[in-house]
Amino acid sequence: MQISTTFRHMEPSDALKSYAEEKLERIKKYIDEPVVVQVYLTVEKIRHIVEISINAKGVSTKASEATNDMYAAIDAVIDKIERQLRRYKERLKGHKPADAPERQVQKKIIAAEDLEQSKEPVVIKTKTVSIKPMSVDEAVMQMDLLHKDFLVFTDAGSDSINVIYRRRDGNFGLIETAK
Repeated sequence: MQISTTFRHMEPSDALKSYAEEKLERIKKYIDEPVVVQVYLTVEKIRHIVEISINAKGVSTKASEATNDMYAAIDAVIDKIERQLRRYKERLKGHKPADAPERQVQKKIIAAEDLEQSKEPVVIKTKTVSIKPMSVDEAVMQMDLLHKDFLVFTDAGSDSINVIYRRRDGNFGLIETAK
């Protein structure tokens, strides 16, 4: 876990830094490595504000808390982040399908310049990805977490390959393949 601590409007304190790092160890059980954590400790008159931003593989979360005591603010913000990560992990477990095999799919990208110059399309980039069986709800959640406009997945119920995509109106579209 890579933790960077920033002190704003206060003197840097090793005690506060080590206390925050010790408390952040509690979240390791909820997310996979690599984890990048940024802790901001701020003092504004009598308010002590703690902001924590976490970026991990597929997960990103932020929380902040303000109290009259910096240690209490650290405890409160860690509790808040732990609740968020626990809820996220429970949602993933709830959507996990039975042990279904993953499929391999290749993605090819073709440059527009190559299409204009020649009549035959040219493959610029090929990528092989694993398609995990999941429900439509889990596919929407994964698409949001990955910040993608579409996602190819195997429907856990029908075992068919589907595509879910974000429409311009903000809703989602689903393309199902027929067997």
